[in-house]
Amino acid sequence: IDLSDPDRLVFPYARMMFAGLLLNPEPKKILMVGLGGGSLPRVFAKLFPEAEQDLVEIDAAVVRVAEEFFQFETTEHMDVHVRDARVFVKRALDRGEQYDYVMLDAFTGDYIPEHLLTQEFLEEVKGLLTPDGVLVANTFSSSRLYHHESATYDAVYRHVAELKLPITLNRILVGYEGDWPDEAALLE
Repeated sequence: IDLSDPDRLVFPYARMMFAGLLLNPEPKKILMVGLGGGSLPRVFAKLFPEAEQDLVEIDAAVVRVAEEFFQFETTEHMDVHVRDARVFVKRALDRGEQYDYVMLDAFTGDYIPEHLLTQEFLEEVKGLLTPDGVLVANTFSSSRLYHHESATYDAVYRHVAELKLPITLNRILVGYEGDWPDEAALLE
C-alpha cells in the first residue's frame, strides 16, 4: 500500500483483478477470498459503494494487520468472515447465496492451499455465481502446478482467460459461463 495514496493499487496483479469487470461491469454482490492488506475491497467500495462485499480470511491476524497498518476499514456494505474459504463457500451454497464477482486471492509466494485448487472447490464457487457472475483468481505463473491448475479451471468453467505481465510472476485466471466478448471488445 502507498500510505499517502491508499486507493492506488501498487501491484500490477491487483489492477488485473479488476479484469472481470469487462464481463460483469456492475457487480452488486462480491465475494473475496483472502483479505491481504484490504486494498481490493477498498477500491471495490469506492467504485461500487452500494455493492455488498463478503471478505473471507482464514487468519484473524491478517485482518488485524490490515486494520492497524494498511488503513483497512469496513464499510456498512462489507462483512469480514474469519474462517476457511472452503467452509464459507459450502455454507453460502447451503444458504443459496449468489455473487456477481468472486475473487480468489488467498495465495502467497508460490503456495496455494491445496483444498482451494480442487475441481470440487471451483465447482462449488461456480455454484455461487449469478448467471453473469465472474470468477477472478490470482495464481502464479511460476507454480510447478501451472498446467494442472489450468486444466482444473478449464474443466470447470466454460471460458477461462489467463492474464500475465512480464514484470510479475502472478497470473490472473478469469472464469466465466456467459457469452465471451468478441475480439474487438477484448482488445479494447
